[in-house]
Amino acid sequence: MPHLLPPAGPQRTLSLAQLSNSVGDGAYYVTSALYFTHVVGLAPARIGLGLTVAWAVGSVAGVPLGRLADRRGPRGTAVLLALVTGLAVASFLVVRDFWLFLAAACVYATAQSGLAAARQALLAGLVPDERRTGALAHLQSTLNAGLAVGAALGGLALSAGTTAAYLAVFAVDAVSFLLCALVLQRLPAVAPVPGERGAKLEVLRDRPYAVVTLLNTVLLLRMPLLSLGLPLWITERTTAPEWLVSALFVLNTGAVMLFQVRTARSVRGIPTAARALRRSGGLMLLTCAVFALSAVGSPWGAAAALIAGSVLLVAAEMFHSAGSWQLAFDLAPAGRVGEYQGFFGTGVTVARTLGPLLLTALLIGWGTAGWLLLGALVLAASYALGPVARWAAGKRTHSVTVTGPATVARST
Repeated sequence: MPHLLPPAGPQRTLSLAQLSNSVGDGAYYVTSALYFTHVVGLAPARIGLGLTVAWAVGSVAGVPLGRLADRRGPRGTAVLLALVTGLAVASFLVVRDFWLFLAAACVYATAQSGLAAARQALLAGLVPDERRTGALAHLQSTLNAGLAVGAALGGLALSAGTTAAYLAVFAVDAVSFLLCALVLQRLPAVAPVPGERGAKLEVLRDRPYAVVTLLNTVLLLRMPLLSLGLPLWITERTTAPEWLVSALFVLNTGAVMLFQVRTARSVRGIPTAARALRRSGGLMLLTCAVFALSAVGSPWGAAAALIAGSVLLVAAEMFHSAGSWQLAFDLAPAGRVGEYQGFFGTGVTVARTLGPLLLTALLIGWGTAGWLLLGALVLAASYALGPVARWAAGKRTHSVTVTGPATVARST
């Protein structure tokens, strides 16, 4: 399908960089828990504690690293952080102690958070504003394709179950970030934006943008829903077969890969982004209601409800992604895209950290009422984002939307 291939030039190179490290990440995600328990020898509770602390550190570090990308140039910053991420993954190959694991995990999460912010700043400097949401849609499709391939490679390692197989997966992930750095180096250099001496992080004083980020974090609760909430619901509260967990993951990944670009085409500014977010909220409420129905009936009836709910969930996800990308860029002032994207990205970390606790309490503890409460919460947040985004736009003393690509320095 032609729309799956990004336009030639910076967008295609950015997608290639995304593909190179997402393959490694996909293999990492499906094997890391067993690797850290079976090979490193850590207790599950210590793994959870270490990763929670690491991502908390990473989310805080993402903002100053995003500012560094603005001030020193996003291409060089992204290349450096990709290399640091690869080194952090490589260090897991030799770590056999909790404190060393914690240190490596903190470096890994910090570099990953900074890399995400630097890439967004790089994209803002190379892609005109009217094409950014479409470019991000291509990146999301590429991400899902890479994760699917990586998950398959990780599955082979899980099947083998040997230490050598696990070590090979982590080596592949480390190399994937080296390849990502090499691909990013091929992009044109975006000129850094000089900042005032002693200037503080402006995003920390931007209350409207902070509220937008908070509301978006509520919508991001869908992320642990697929990886944790649904698997627990299927096994604890329904009669559906357990293999459906894997099938629903494949359904989600494939749908995003095929249809995210098409879904994002309708989003062109703050009004259309707000409309997409309202659609996402409405679909999430319907999703939660359908998932709740899967608790009653035969195994086939439960499976049908879960599949229908998963289709609604992926539609909600794609509308949310397109709308939130647009707001994140349009509400960030020129010259501070990396800083603002680093702050906006903390929502992902918060959702991944606190989401499992909230979803477990709501869905497993409250059942149908929990599903409906979750859907109502997401719907309310999605409808609030439009007015808050207009408030944020109105508070801008200069242009809300970056009117064109930043100055591009000639590559040497």
